[in-house]
Amino acid sequence: MSAAETRSLLTGNHAVAWGARLARPKVVPVYPITPQTPVLELLTEFQAAGGLDAEFLTPESEHSVMAACIPASLAGARVFTATASQGLMLMHELLHYASGARAPIVMANVNRTVASPWAFWPDQTDSLAQRDTGWVQLYVESAQEALDTVLQAFRIAEAVSLPVMLNLDAFYVSHALEPVHVPPQALVDAYLPAYAPEHFLDPERGESWGNVVTQDMYRRHRKSLGEAMARVPEVAAEADREWQALTGRGWGITERYRCEGADLVIVSLGSMCGTAREAVDALREAGIAAGLLKVRLFRPLPAAELRAALAGVRDVLVLDRNFSPGAGGVLHQELRGALYGMKHAPDVRGVLAGVGGVNVSAAMIAELARGARIEDIVPEAVWA
Repeated sequence: MSAAETRSLLTGNHAVAWGARLARPKVVPVYPITPQTPVLELLTEFQAAGGLDAEFLTPESEHSVMAACIPASLAGARVFTATASQGLMLMHELLHYASGARAPIVMANVNRTVASPWAFWPDQTDSLAQRDTGWVQLYVESAQEALDTVLQAFRIAEAVSLPVMLNLDAFYVSHALEPVHVPPQALVDAYLPAYAPEHFLDPERGESWGNVVTQDMYRRHRKSLGEAMARVPEVAAEADREWQALTGRGWGITERYRCEGADLVIVSLGSMCGTAREAVDALREAGIAAGLLKVRLFRPLPAAELRAALAGVRDVLVLDRNFSPGAGGVLHQELRGALYGMKHAPDVRGVLAGVGGVNVSAAMIAELARGARIEDIVPEAVWA
């Protein structure tokens, strides 16, 4: 903790709101949805008290929220919003518009089950279903990481001209109270200067957006978007290093926990990584050389970092709090693709753990890890 930081007891939602306040957005389109609503409630309280100088817009749906975010960003304003679950589903069309516009919007998504049936529990299928929309995706484990990641997300978004979605698990993170270090505004201002884009819409400048283009122009545009995505791992790592130098807190784009000499490595996203750490400790105490690889940056998937982290590992167990019907766990499938062709690649097995918010204990993870070498596991069909 830096000397000027304050320590507060915050939920993950309120930590996100504090991160957004410190980032000084100028436009905040909002629409409430459980379990994200406290983010927007606290932001409006900040504005009403004079602590946030921003224009708040209240459109009639999440689709309209993103439709408001895009032109505001293209006009040169720093833009923040938040959503969850069905709200993110409703935005899907506009997510493509936002990335195609190269609009550096930052959006917090509280991972929640998608209908039907109707439910309100932690499940990452909502955001993982948007993985091909051209948004950078980050997954956080705690309230502190959520606050810090909002600020890093703006650094990343504005450096590569792409929108960024940070994801936090419903209730486990969004509503759980934790001690959080809130950095001073001056520190954040030094880390995240005012947004000053090279290109923005202005009648005096004659720039435009969304025109009909030829096939080759469209291809070149998509190629440029892909090149920007390819820069993200390096940009994100640098943004994290600079934040660590200022605050003492660094999260990395991946994190290795007790992976030295590990025969078995557990891989996961979000809050489940905290439980997996306890499982790893228990396995180590039992004489099993286990470790954890936390994936913080999911899109673009940092394949080089994943390969390096898993080199020499015998077995990998992927825990997915999501479900892609017909394919299984999304992170499991993505990791297998990233490791394809790697010499002496580990055996990768996946478990659908915590889908729909089902509780996954450290003891359960340890038991799954002990059975990770069972040869008759069918990767697409294992449920916990």
